[in-house]
This record gives sequence, structure tokens and C-alpha cells, in this order.
Amino acid sequence: MTLELALALAGFAFVTSVTPGPNNLMLMTSGANFGFRRTIPHMLGVGVGFCVMIVLVGLGLAALFDTYRIARQLLTVVSVGYLLWLAWKIANANAPTRSGAAPRPLTFLQAALFQWVNPKAWSMALTAVTLYTDDGSVRSVLMVSLIFGAINLPSVGSWTLLGQQMRRFLNNPARLKAFNITMAVLLIGSLALIL
Repeated sequence: MTLELALALAGFAFVTSVTPGPNNLMLMTSGANFGFRRTIPHMLGVGVGFCVMIVLVGLGLAALFDTYRIARQLLTVVSVGYLLWLAWKIANANAPTRSGAAPRPLTFLQAALFQWVNPKAWSMALTAVTLYTDDGSVRSVLMVSLIFGAINLPSVGSWTLLGQQMRRFLNNPARLKAFNITMAVLLIGSLALIL
């Protein structure tokens, strides 16, 4: 990969990783509800899950969607349904409590698997592999994945940190509820931008 291509990819990775989307909105919500430290597995799941997605897309998964258009349509329907369900869960979330069955942030595995139904992640992975793998080799695909991973983790971390900082304002149950409903609406709104 040339230096020029790597710099272009880094710019693309930064812009797509730091702008609002399902992952970032969910991480901000998790940071606000659970704090930064409890959200670290969620952040790592996003980063690692997305890097694995880039590698698999680059090694031929993208061709599957070109060959079988119905697979892409099915994935879109499942993705939208899952994001709507997550938005409902976020909107109806209560503040974590010290007793009983308290809500929990997403685990590493849940966040990694979420990438496969996240329309923005699919769009980012397909674009990155299509535009920034200079020769289609495994080495080129791995470079795209590594560059994205290096930029993605600090980007998603900033959203979690923002959410954590908002906890001071959200210490009132009514404000937390309004915040969660707003985040759910924004998550649904992100579908319109992505689809």
C-alpha cells in the first residue's frame, strides 16, 4: 500500500469512525448509563468485530452479496429489525441499580456480532475494501483492517467518554429517561442516513 493510499484510507477511517452512527450512539448511551470502564468490552467488541468484518469482506464475502442480491436484501431487513429492537431497549432502559437484575452494557461478543447487522459498518467495510485495497491481496486487506482498527478504537472511545461525562447531568431519572429516548430516536434516524 502506498503512503498516499494509506493517508487517504486513514482520513476515510477517521471520518466514518468518528461520525454518528449506531455504534457511536450506543457507546455514548452506554457511557452515560454504565460509565467508561464498564463499556470497555463494548468498545473493544466494536473495534475487533469491525476489523474481522473488513478482513472477511476483503477475502470474498463482498462477492457473495454481488452474486446473491437476495442475501443483501435479507441482511438489510434483519439489520433494520435489530436496530429498531435496540432502539426500543435503549428508550425503555432504566438507570442501573445496585440490587436486583441490573441492566448491563453490551459484552465484547455482543458488540462484535452487532457489526454484522449494522448497516453503517457494512457500508464502511465494503467501501474500504473496494477503494483502498490496491491489489486485492490478503496483505492489502490486512493493512486496511489494521489502519481502520488503529483509528476506530480512539474514535469510539471518544463517544463513550462523552457519554460518561454526561452522567453528571443525567443523574436525575427524568433526564436520563429523556436522554435514552433521544438516543433511541437518533439511532432510528441513523437508519435513514445509512439506508
